[in-house]
Amino acid sequence: MEKILTKIVCHDMLHARWLNTLSFMENMGARKISACEDSTHVSIVQLKHAAEEHRHAYYLKKQIKKIAADICPSYQMEELLAAVETRQYLKRLDNQVSRYMKKTFHLSGAELKYAGYLFVTYVIEVRADLLYPVYQDVLTRSCSKVMVKSIILEEEGHLEEMIAQLSEFDVDWQRHADRLLSMEHQLFHRWVLALEQDIHRYEAAVGTDTKIVRT
Repeated sequence: MEKILTKIVCHDMLHARWLNTLSFMENMGARKISACEDSTHVSIVQLKHAAEEHRHAYYLKKQIKKIAADICPSYQMEELLAAVETRQYLKRLDNQVSRYMKKTFHLSGAELKYAGYLFVTYVIEVRADLLYPVYQDVLTRSCSKVMVKSIILEEEGHLEEMIAQLSEFDVDWQRHADRLLSMEHQLFHRWVLALEQDIHRYEAAVGTDTKIVRT
């Protein structure tokens, strides 16, 4: 992933679309957390997660302006990297976790939604804890004005909170989480392949002799 991110950060347009892609995914995550809320019994932790994921989406959008003020104003397909896989990643993960919860715990309705929230959020936080620090290292080496350190700190806190909630949900939660992490790994691999294809197409379009612009 480090090599991919290094290539992305070296090109302004790719970097802007990457930030927009992360913003889109954070926003989708926040919306899914809210969709899992019960009409009356909503924990303060769940509210906190949704609010912070929305704020991450906003923060990442603002970072784009450090590259250029007039690009990636929305989440249109052409403004994202690996657009199809990006849009399907969380949906597929959500569906796979839901099927696993139904089969393993025989849940339905509000209970299924809550279990899905716990495990999907945990899996996503594990991925975020791996991805964002690598991205920040690349940004630091590239002397970029873009920063994601604040997101890293909050994602670490989210992961701790999810572990605490999962421990209350089931004493054997880690075994189930490991299976779901394996599912997510496959989806992430598909997304990374799609990213590589987008980067290759971009580099072919601009030509190998194009001067690299560092942000």
